[in-house]
Amino acid sequence: MTALDLIPRDDRGLLLGDGLFETMLAVDGVIAHLAAHLDRMAAGCLSLGLAFDRDAAEQAARTAVPAQGRFAVRLTLTAGSGGRGLDRPEASALRLFATAAPSTAPAGPAALIVASTRRNEGSPAARLKTLSYLDNVLARGEARVGGADEAVMLNNRGEVACAAAANLFWLAEGRLFTPRLECGVLAGITRGRLLAQERVEEVAAGLDALERAEAVVLTNSLIGVRPVSRLGDRVLPEHPLAERLSAMLAR
Repeated sequence: MTALDLIPRDDRGLLLGDGLFETMLAVDGVIAHLAAHLDRMAAGCLSLGLAFDRDAAEQAARTAVPAQGRFAVRLTLTAGSGGRGLDRPEASALRLFATAAPSTAPAGPAALIVASTRRNEGSPAARLKTLSYLDNVLARGEARVGGADEAVMLNNRGEVACAAAANLFWLAEGRLFTPRLECGVLAGITRGRLLAQERVEEVAAGLDALERAEAVVLTNSLIGVRPVSRLGDRVLPEHPLAERLSAMLAR
């Protein structure tokens, strides 16, 4: 057992979810898009008023990666120890650590349900990868109970936001769409890469937009682009969208 395995009982990340994390894909010792992940953590720290040591974060992530195999690398930053209550201590020592776990690429398309758990578009945390991820946990649990792989999360206005652990894209009338960040969406790394390479319309849309779509895909750093074969009771036919987007990202 190492010191990092002994998280103090007064750690603000443990008690209050005060902190951030990044999940990255590593294949044979190489972390994909590490700079982009560190950029996002740095931006999140700025929003939360936390210091960020980029060099230490990069070293921690690289050190955690095994030399061979496919791994999910999690970089975690907590606000450190604090006293009772919500206020952070004036001088805090943040905790930064990284872990790696084997990660198998998804096999086949995903089945989705619509979660009853809502995304709070009015909260700054909805657009940050904070340690407070309970809403996503609950939505993913709904998917499992419903025999699905993932859950679509709507925001409080009834607009499509995201999946529990992925961004959403859909094709309708030859046009590609994704929810706006203002809908309570995390700015995913794969999402950003697609926006930079493909013509995508960022919209605020209700569930009917997904229900009418010709194709729906999920994206995140571990799965890349995954097609959706079922949304609730609706079966979506096979479509080349996921393959086309995956090929674009591979270039």
